Amino acid sequence: MKTVIITGGASGLGLALAHEYAAQGYALCIADIQKEQGEIVVEELQSRGSDAFFFHFDVSNEEHWKQLKEEALTHWNQVDVLINNAGVASASLLEDQSVKDWQWLLDINLTGVMLGCKTFLPHMKARDNGHIINTASMAGLLHAPCMTAYNVSKAGVVALSETLKVEVSSWNIGVSVVCPAFVQTNLTDSMRTTIPGVDKTVNRWMAQSSVTADDVAKAVFNGMTKGDFYVLTHRKEKLFWWLKRVSPAALLNLMGKTSGKQIRKIVEKGIGEKDAIF
Repeated sequence: MKTVIITGGASGLGLALAHEYAAQGYALCIADIQKEQGEIVVEELQSRGSDAFFFHFDVSNEEHWKQLKEEALTHWNQVDVLINNAGVASASLLEDQSVKDWQWLLDINLTGVMLGCKTFLPHMKARDNGHIINTASMAGLLHAPCMTAYNVSKAGVVALSETLKVEVSSWNIGVSVVCPAFVQTNLTDSMRTTIPGVDKTVNRWMAQSSVTADDVAKAVFNGMTKGDFYVLTHRKEKLFWWLKRVSPAALLNLMGKTSGKQIRKIVEKGIGEKDAIF
């Protein structure tokens, strides 16, 4: 039986990933800071016949990662797949965001991913086998305004993943980076923002997305199976990424025309239903 560790697996995309991998016959570790919800998820998975256990931890804590590795290897003796999925969001102009909030977001979104890779790579190299999947975002490829810290963290995850793919190319270790756009999750539950109303607007955009968390989870599993590096799940955003690669200046000009002029209005008065910054 193959095994998978999913950080942030108690809710949102992580929960959809848990259900997908369970359906594919994987044994699972749900690693999350949400203890009560994580335990509920594990009980549900176990009731359906899955080998699953919960580990309560903070992805930004190196000692917690060491404990997770010890627990997983005690439970299974091997870890086949690590999905670094846990993440948080923020929305602010750069000058309005506190350094504390900036560090909080990067510690979870970027340092947490680095620690996961660093912790489990020696085990995978020793086995000459494994797959690491890092959840970034389209924000890691396309950088919308008022999301500086989030964009930086997710671009960092993309860069880390690209570097890692080359570094482990001599071992039988796969690397994938997942870059979805808006899907219905609980991302705004922990969002920190200085822009009034942005959380409600993001929730509306997520609810209106034609791509679901389950769709993304299926794309992740299929991408891993095929050995894909980039897992891009939203057609329109993929086209924008293509435009950026062909002509970065053209994309910046387009974004400036569609959203740049509204930034001052949004910051001063809050975001309305018809305002667009993304």
